[in-house]
Formats: sequence, C-alpha cells, structure tokens
Amino acid sequence: MALVSAKTAGLALAATGAAHFVAPKAFLGITKTAFPQDTDQWVLRNGATELAVGLALSAGKTRKLGVLGALGYLGWLGFNAAKNR
Repeated sequence: MALVSAKTAGLALAATGAAHFVAPKAFLGITKTAFPQDTDQWVLRNGATELAVGLALSAGKTRKLGVLGALGYLGWLGFNAAKNR
C-alpha cells in the first residue's frame, strides 16, 4: 500500500508549482543551483512544469503521462544541477 496516493502527490506537486508564481523568491535559491543564469525566468518555467505534471499525476486518465513527465523533469533538473556545480 502506498503511503501517499498518486492523486495526493500530484495535487501537492501542482500546489508547489502554483506557489512558484505566488512566492517566487522562495524558490530562487534552489533554482539557482540548476539554472544560474536567468534564474527568475526559470523559477516561473519550473513552476509551470510542476503545475502541469502535478495535475497530470492527480487524474487517473493522465497519470501515466504524468509519471513520464515527472521522470523526465527530475532527470532534466538533476542533469542541470550536476552540470552547473
């Protein structure tokens, strides 16, 4: 049994994505690690991505696409963070 349902995890990710637009300064530090240039713009881009992926994860019909999106997004973030160390 999963500790957190996919729907709950998706909604939490979507809320985090939305928070990028409400309080973008809260995400500057962590975003700068992966995107040291144009960080302000990347905060908003990442917020939009997290919102979209989170909503996809939260709905049964789009969950598989959401999982693929989440894996791709995490890989991409990890690659950029490692590249910009």
